[in-house]
Amino acid sequence: MASINFYLDKPDKKGLSPIHLRINSDGNQVKVSTGEKVDPKEFDKANQVITDNVENSNSINYYLNFLKERAEEIFTNSYKKTYSNQDIKDILHKHIEAYKEDNTVNMVKEQVPLYGQAFTFIDFFAGAGGFSEGFIQAEHNNKYFDFLLGSDINENCELTHIVRYNHQLGLDAEFIRQDITEPDFVDNLMGKLKNKKIDVICGGPPCQSFSLAGKRKKFDKKDDLFSNYLNIIKILRPKYFVMENVKGLLTKEGGKIKEMILREIRSIIDIDELPKLVSFIKKLKKEAPYQSFILDCISKRIDFESKSDKELDEAKELFIKSVEAKFRSLTPKIVDYKTSKTDSNISSIRHGLNLLVRSKEIAKLKKDIIREKDINYLDNDLFVNQFNDFIEFLDPETIIGKISDAFDALAISNEFESEYLEIIESLKIYTSNFDECISKIELNCNSSDLEILNKIIESIRLYKIKDAYVANSSNYGVPQNRERVLFIGCRKDQKLIEEVPATVNPEEKVTIFEALHDLDFIGNNEDLRQYDEVDLEKYYNGTSQQMKSLIRSRAIDGKPSKKGASYADWSKNGRLTERFSATKAFYVRSNDALELGEKDFNELNNHRTSKQNEEVVKRLQIILEEGGYKEAQKRLVKEGLSSQKRNYNMLKPEEQSSTIMTIPDDYVHYRAPRALTVREMARLQSFDDSFVFQGKRSTGGNNRKNEVPQYTLVGNAVPPLMARAIATEILKNIK
Repeated sequence: MASINFYLDKPDKKGLSPIHLRINSDGNQVKVSTGEKVDPKEFDKANQVITDNVENSNSINYYLNFLKERAEEIFTNSYKKTYSNQDIKDILHKHIEAYKEDNTVNMVKEQVPLYGQAFTFIDFFAGAGGFSEGFIQAEHNNKYFDFLLGSDINENCELTHIVRYNHQLGLDAEFIRQDITEPDFVDNLMGKLKNKKIDVICGGPPCQSFSLAGKRKKFDKKDDLFSNYLNIIKILRPKYFVMENVKGLLTKEGGKIKEMILREIRSIIDIDELPKLVSFIKKLKKEAPYQSFILDCISKRIDFESKSDKELDEAKELFIKSVEAKFRSLTPKIVDYKTSKTDSNISSIRHGLNLLVRSKEIAKLKKDIIREKDINYLDNDLFVNQFNDFIEFLDPETIIGKISDAFDALAISNEFESEYLEIIESLKIYTSNFDECISKIELNCNSSDLEILNKIIESIRLYKIKDAYVANSSNYGVPQNRERVLFIGCRKDQKLIEEVPATVNPEEKVTIFEALHDLDFIGNNEDLRQYDEVDLEKYYNGTSQQMKSLIRSRAIDGKPSKKGASYADWSKNGRLTERFSATKAFYVRSNDALELGEKDFNELNNHRTSKQNEEVVKRLQIILEEGGYKEAQKRLVKEGLSSQKRNYNMLKPEEQSSTIMTIPDDYVHYRAPRALTVREMARLQSFDDSFVFQGKRSTGGNNRKNEVPQYTLVGNAVPPLMARAIATEILKNIK
């Protein structure tokens, strides 16, 4: 058994003594300088700590304890059976050098364009930072991206971003940890951006309520995030924007959701061109005075697009009050005075209009109820339907539907039918988007008018988009078949992007074995923090040459190249360009730990396996031997090892993985009966090894609603190499 402690060397001229780590084991002694010095009076030898009188004592003590723990691991949890004195020194010196480097650099550096042309981007719903990572890797013809800001609601997302981009890469990128739907989000965003021009916005609203894999929730608050994302785009007017989501979005509600998204994107307008359309509508009113009220309503609705939030509330109120005035003039024509005061249908119309006038307050009430529904986990219970019914009742469309029903119940004579139908039509215009308004204008146009209108619309639409695009990450050098739908909006002065070309063809795709083979030196319930050799001859015996043949030399984007490196080596060495001078990667458990300087500098991070009991290990071994969970069912039942688990995904080394999820126990390693580590899942997502996932490793139960541990960060991320391909395509086209 080794004894490990710290001791002080002789004081220097300033009276400070170097702190050394001393290891005694089996008659051998290893001494290593920690690089720290202290006044001997401030060193508590008994407790092996520096006293509180010393500045930064907390971070120094954390570093010393961390160093001691790494030394203890060599003798207790080591995968390798024996180490020479030099091996021990080399291992510890890696940690010491990383610590010294961290304490001698300027932590936040200005982003200075070293060459070429920089374009700016911001990343919403950023999660771990897959989009951010891919965009800063991208370059084309001396054009590249500067990362200005990331945003997400979770503390661990913020922590992972700050450590990676501010501390490790030295960027001055900002981060906003706030719900995008909160009223002051835009003000906070603009304050962070400080009037900087934004060229590209990327992001993907959380996909739970859109996913084919999970429950489809009605009135999930996440469904509202898309409109807030588009609102940011309307304000910042980037040259391009990218929205990413699950493929299931394309078929949700028979494709209606996709079409709604495309309509909303096409409804973002250039407000500088709006007067042309207003003048055109005035011309139509003169040509068709009988349609004057409807065309006037369309004009008022279109004018919403140019309003600020405060102005918009006032404009909406004036719109409904104009409809209210028309109803007041109609009322005495269809009912007598007494009926107008007592009839429930007249009251329903009047009160419905009142509700629409107070649409801002009603929308807030609806949002609060959805939040309470979410906080209280109301789903698949006796409460959810009543909550959903009430939320639906608050929708403007529902209110307008009730108004229409009340009109129908009044049985209005044909003489006044056109007037009440105009009221119903005007209310539908109130809830229409820009695209739907244009369709209504077209109904009032002859052929020559349509030609003029089309030219106006072409100039007034701010963004072009042909359709959604389905991208499979394995086509971009990612060892994973992860299909995602992309909506790429292109500002009208930029070239239209319809697809993101693949960087590898089907025969060239990166395999699971290429991605993970060099990490396969870990066993069950181990936490290893340095790379080790993997003996493929031992692991695969007669098939080792076949397995080695899977490892190919590649360019960064996965394309086979004799001048490149293996996927594993790219992951180890990093894919960032020479623009970045990254410091050593480190792990911290929380924002508080970061503030206190409690950093763990490891050669390898996030490579820890779960502690699985003997029964689970036996079950996984059978799944491996039988070639899959389905194939193993009969044997598992026979041996009393069956499980209620829906599925285990057994990785096949020569293939790509299925979509990486957030629960590690869903996967079985292709060679050993164990789950994957965070680092292995990160490799399958194409994150560099220097990208460290911070905070808690995993969580369970209801905590999954609020916490984003390492496995969730990895599983929900956009694969950086796919993001890199998207960014490169934008750089090829951006003006």
